[in-house]
Amino acid sequence: MRAVLIVNPNATSTTAAGRDLLAHALESRVKLTVVHTDHRGHAIEIAEAARRDGIDVIIVHGGDGTVNEVVNGLLGAPLGQDVPSGPMPAVAVVPGGSANVFARALGISPDPIEATNQLIDLLSEHRNGGAWRRIGLMDCGERWAVFTAGMGVDGDVVAAVEAQRAKGRKVTAGRYIRVAVREVLFSVRQKPRLTLELPGREPVSGVYFAFISNSSPWTYANTRPVWTNPNTTFETGLGVFATTSMNVWKNLMLVRRMLSKKPDIKATHLIREDDVAWVRVTATEPVASQIDGDFVGLRAEMTFRAVPGALNVVAPPAK
Repeated sequence: MRAVLIVNPNATSTTAAGRDLLAHALESRVKLTVVHTDHRGHAIEIAEAARRDGIDVIIVHGGDGTVNEVVNGLLGAPLGQDVPSGPMPAVAVVPGGSANVFARALGISPDPIEATNQLIDLLSEHRNGGAWRRIGLMDCGERWAVFTAGMGVDGDVVAAVEAQRAKGRKVTAGRYIRVAVREVLFSVRQKPRLTLELPGREPVSGVYFAFISNSSPWTYANTRPVWTNPNTTFETGLGVFATTSMNVWKNLMLVRRMLSKKPDIKATHLIREDDVAWVRVTATEPVASQIDGDFVGLRAEMTFRAVPGALNVVAPPAK
């Protein structure tokens, strides 16, 4: 079995010792090539080359942004079409970022050593005849998302955090929360700019922000999951979570539900749907948007489409 280990040395929780341990553990199981990313988009280029070379597995040691680049390198721009035909490497993840939402949603331990042991066991199972797990992805028009996308406040928060990261500040759950509170309070004074379109429903205007999910939970506050659509999984359609009010009290009550150990996500100002095939969001003027936690700029319109069975992953079976 031939594998490429893609390491993002700048990811939040990767260390030189951890990277060496991971490579050493894998070298006795697979024919391994190790590549370090050194610029934005580099993982896309590595994944494209790996597919051309007939690599069996791409192992990502980095955060969710690196995983997104790998998936987009393998599949190319979606352009409203299904995934390309032909052999495709499976994707494995050993977490190395700050949140590692994709890996955790797959059932991969956030601890890199435990995740390495999981990976070795799963590779052995496949060698003995086990099949890779196959998951759905989200077609965002311009690129693929593996677990989430958003327009409005969500995009504003990601853009602000990326600006702080560019200044050399470490990204932590606490920093995300502080930025999110600031952006939410600012948006209270703004007018809603979004309209939401869902299958079989009349368009809903007056929307402040929209989160589109491909899995659960939506993100993590350190070890605590934050839920928007608990019934959305990699094996279902998309989850939609949007609000028509930025009233602080209403949204504090909603956040409390999102952080509950037994989430019951409902509110009078909340639009929440599970297992939808597509969702279209339009804006009266371009708003900040994000895909898998990366700021993608200002967008006046985005359409999100569920594409089932799009990617092979090295992960435990779905529960």
